[in-house]
Amino acid sequence: MQPYVEAFSRLPTLTTPRLILRPVRMSDAQDLYEYSRDPQVAQHVLWEAHRSIHQTRAYIRYLLRQYRNAAPGTFAIALRDGGKVIGTIGFMWVQRENRSAEVGYSLSRAYWNRGYMSEALRAVLDFGFTKLNLNRIEAQHECDNPASGHVMKNAGMRHEGTLRERIYNKGRYADVELYAIVRRDFVPLSERSWP
Repeated sequence: MQPYVEAFSRLPTLTTPRLILRPVRMSDAQDLYEYSRDPQVAQHVLWEAHRSIHQTRAYIRYLLRQYRNAAPGTFAIALRDGGKVIGTIGFMWVQRENRSAEVGYSLSRAYWNRGYMSEALRAVLDFGFTKLNLNRIEAQHECDNPASGHVMKNAGMRHEGTLRERIYNKGRYADVELYAIVRRDFVPLSERSWP
């Protein structure tokens, strides 16, 4: 239990060639609001598009409470060049007894299709396996959002199946595709080069 408490109460900063993944700060509110208000960004996630920056600040306060409570945490995804926050990625849940977890993410539409999210996901998978000592990490996406599946594949995750009407989101039951990666199939970032 201790590695989880320590890691989530003091979420580290992770770096990739183009990104910095770090704890969310209240000063990120404007950047987060800028993309969280976009209905296309919110379409396939479990939250509604933000209607005001006050809603974004309330979300940040929730994340800060999660850090204080050592709950599964969320990273801000910031560009190394300039520091602009363009998304979030983090753990939805962690099952200590099974050493498994689920990862979720969102990204500003202005940065779609450039490989940023696959880069961030690889870093979070590495953190999960090397620092949290997890054995399995999974992710899911709605079937009508195949681009998210490409992100998961690009990060080394495998498609495991379709879960019919798995979630109720925005007034409808949605089928989802389940992806996962297990420890024995993961190549640590220290042993590979970035694509």
